[in-house]
Amino acid sequence: MQKTELTGTLYIVSAPSGTGKTSLVNALVRDTNHLKLSISHTTRPPRSKEIDGYNYHFIDTAKFKQMQMAGVFMESAEVFGNLYGTSQEAVQKMLDEGHDVVLEIDWQGAEQIKKRFPEAISIFILPPSIAALKERLNGRAQDSDDIINHRMDKAISELKHHHKADYLVVNDDFEEALKSLKAIVKANRMTTAKQKIINQVLINRLIK
Repeated sequence: MQKTELTGTLYIVSAPSGTGKTSLVNALVRDTNHLKLSISHTTRPPRSKEIDGYNYHFIDTAKFKQMQMAGVFMESAEVFGNLYGTSQEAVQKMLDEGHDVVLEIDWQGAEQIKKRFPEAISIFILPPSIAALKERLNGRAQDSDDIINHRMDKAISELKHHHKADYLVVNDDFEEALKSLKAIVKANRMTTAKQKIINQVLINRLIK
């Protein structure tokens, strides 16, 4: 009997700057089999220790707009004056190979993805408090007070979009938040629709 191709699930993780989203997503991908992280394209310059092709695909504005006009991106958005986009081809390739794929994008990109792919699972990361969010932004020691205040204003605005996500995870304790993310992925993989594909041979033997 021919094996049915297993197509992966698309996860969207969004959060305001300073909530620990990147650290959580990296840990989730590291600890979860068959879960891949989509690498976005961006026009912002690399930060210290960031690697092109690993953290982001760093490109100039002209190249980004050329790709945008060519329909390369499944979503794109401007964040703090920089452009970000997700490659449709790269994501689809991983999904077709049976991997689950996680997109770490802002709420604008999340809305675009959900409109095009309503079956995608969206997760919004919440900080435990506004004070904790500001403390985390200050703790980065890489931005001026004006930039931090601007990020705080934007973060508060972004928090108003939390209700559009399928799941909410509060990042008060990192390990607990990570457990919650793993539980979401695990539960989705245990649905009847998924298990009928994964355990097709077993089910056929049981009911023949």
